[in-house]
Amino acid sequence: MGKLPDFRRMADRLAALCRLPLPRGGHVSPGRPVPSLPRPSLLEPVAETLALPLAALEDAFAEAARAGQNPFKRLAELHKVDAGLAASALAASLGLPYLEAVEVSDEDAERIRRLPFGYLKRNLAMPVSLDGRQLVVLADPFAPELADDLRRMLGQPDLDVALALPEAIVSAINHAHGEAEGERDPRLDNLSLDDFMGPPPENMSTEDLLDETSNAPVIRLVNQLLAQAVRDLCSDIHIEPYQNTLKIRFRLDGVLYDIKTLDKRWHPPVVSHVKIRSKLDIAERRLPQDGSFDIRLGNRNVDIRVSVFPTKFGERLVLRLLEKNSRILSLGELGLSPGHFEELSKLARLPHGIILVTGPTGSGKSTTLYALINHINSTDKNILTIEDPVEYQIEGVGQMQVNAKIDLTFASGLRSILRQDPDVILVGEIRDAETAQIACQAALTGHLVFSTLHTNDAASAVTRMVDMGIEPYMVCSVVRALVAQRLVRVLCPRCKEAFTPSEEDLLPFGPGAAALAGKTIRRAVGCPQCMGTGYRGRTSIHELLVIDEPMAELILHNAEAGRIRAAAVDAGMATLRQDGVDKILRHITTMEEVIRATVV
Repeated sequence: MGKLPDFRRMADRLAALCRLPLPRGGHVSPGRPVPSLPRPSLLEPVAETLALPLAALEDAFAEAARAGQNPFKRLAELHKVDAGLAASALAASLGLPYLEAVEVSDEDAERIRRLPFGYLKRNLAMPVSLDGRQLVVLADPFAPELADDLRRMLGQPDLDVALALPEAIVSAINHAHGEAEGERDPRLDNLSLDDFMGPPPENMSTEDLLDETSNAPVIRLVNQLLAQAVRDLCSDIHIEPYQNTLKIRFRLDGVLYDIKTLDKRWHPPVVSHVKIRSKLDIAERRLPQDGSFDIRLGNRNVDIRVSVFPTKFGERLVLRLLEKNSRILSLGELGLSPGHFEELSKLARLPHGIILVTGPTGSGKSTTLYALINHINSTDKNILTIEDPVEYQIEGVGQMQVNAKIDLTFASGLRSILRQDPDVILVGEIRDAETAQIACQAALTGHLVFSTLHTNDAASAVTRMVDMGIEPYMVCSVVRALVAQRLVRVLCPRCKEAFTPSEEDLLPFGPGAAALAGKTIRRAVGCPQCMGTGYRGRTSIHELLVIDEPMAELILHNAEAGRIRAAAVDAGMATLRQDGVDKILRHITTMEEVIRATVV
């Protein structure tokens, strides 16, 4: 195919023809040259193809652009013409390829999944390959700036452009996300939270809330919230009632973002619908409740954990999303430094002892435990777990879930596991003295035990065990290592920016600032690919405290956590802050993230 038309000229001619301003302030990036055309000749071939007066065509295009509607769909509505025929005729007039169906290869799907789902669906734009050429497919010929956005997001400035109808692009985007025809709820297509900005219908009945197959607005709203959160890789949905509004927030990469503020009248039907799906008491509004339900979005199965919390202005909902078929990360994907990786690999293959992972809620402790178990999982080992809840299924591992209603606790479950001839035991959390005692006895009798504790650093985990009633001699006899960790956001590779920090920037780092002084590092900026946050994904920072003889001596003499920590640092332990600084220097994260996640 020859050179494609210059998009600035195309926008100029379309804008003049339809008496409209240029999109986004009139700026469209320059492209390739095109022969000069008389003003009427741009749409004349389209008018001839559709057998319509040129004036009717111009008016339809102008009306569609003013209303933010797809011009081909508007033509079809006004003049009963074939939208595909109109699109292909305009594409031919502009010298662009027209795609009746957008075929997505595996490589295309991978590229599409790297881009924000909401952005692609909202703007009806996507990348695709055709006959060996890389293209940007648009549904709107008035918005060539979208092509420039995608070029920047993909880092491919020379992508050519093609046109397609909106439904062809939507179908291709769905297919790329594993949502083949018949696998998804069609009510989610072309649905936006903007559709729910007004109050809910006054005549919505109880049957609407109970009927999962209903097209009731509240069901469509909840489905849209779930679909958007899953596609944007959010971990939690917050539904928060206030005096006059209902606020929706998503937690993405550990940070909460405002998504939409709705009319307060949506609150009762939304809460009722979520309660029904979670099998909770719809009439109880005074007590907190917990439940769960499952959803399927294409080939993605997601477990939704629901927490209901009564407040002054109504019940708050938090929906935690756990994707069931998520791949378990390997030890090498946790963000461990080379030294930490080598040491943990050795520790995970010890015949007996306890390895503890510490940190606050949401710091990735379970992910690290699963990676350790997966690292040593083999047919010659009997690996059993007791968890609350079982978050990921591991092939070849026996996993049991805590159930307080039948008195199946960590302690009682651990006792049962010891009668199952285990080699390796994973205890989701050591919450009390009884569980701690049984775990220590298991380690003493020749089992390797992995578990977690809620402490701020590795050294504090030692004193926490003593506080729970474990004798110091027992702690230094069975505990082999303690891993403290936090999660930090990873810089977006498309928009991160180089800079040299000033003295003022380095003040929060205290004595550790010397490692960053005068260095060129990266900071977050924000772009469409990262939804303006400057970050995409998270990684972990760690400190690893190995219990050797000098450390065991300190524990035996009831040393405080601060003294244990100081001795470990003197012996070469990298603290959480130091591991974070290393990731700053490697351009993985930012100073702000490390400061947020660590304490000196």
